[in-house]
Amino acid sequence: MRKFEITKAYKDYDILVPRRATAHSAGYDLASVEDVIIKPGEIKMVPTGLKALIPFNEVLLIYPRSSLGLKKGLMMSNGVGVIDADYYNNEHNEGHIMIPLYNFSNKDASIKSGERVAQGVFVNFQKTIDDDPNHEQRLGGFGSSDKKE
Repeated sequence: MRKFEITKAYKDYDILVPRRATAHSAGYDLASVEDVIIKPGEIKMVPTGLKALIPFNEVLLIYPRSSLGLKKGLMMSNGVGVIDADYYNNEHNEGHIMIPLYNFSNKDASIKSGERVAQGVFVNFQKTIDDDPNHEQRLGGFGSSDKKE
């Protein structure tokens, strides 16, 4: 099963579950759940209030909307976000999808609640290589796959 859900921390917010803009769109639009101001040279995590249930042979890739750079001077600080299936409901942050935006302009950038900032594309992949030694469990949320107990 594959679906978006609202996180507990944002259950009382008016969040629209992502959808594709057209019948042939690959990505699901992701919007900010809060107003956010990003100062020049600053990186801010923009909350979506969402988590994604993903089959274990898929990944949710997060890309910035093309208008971010042109209209607001913003880009994703990590280029492309990778949401693994085991990020869902992790105990650190419930799998909350956050969009790290970097302001490369010389003025404050404003993101309004409900404004679409990124799109998520579900991609199927081959699970592992034949001699894959890694079978560790996720120990946290954003940026946690390199953390050890």
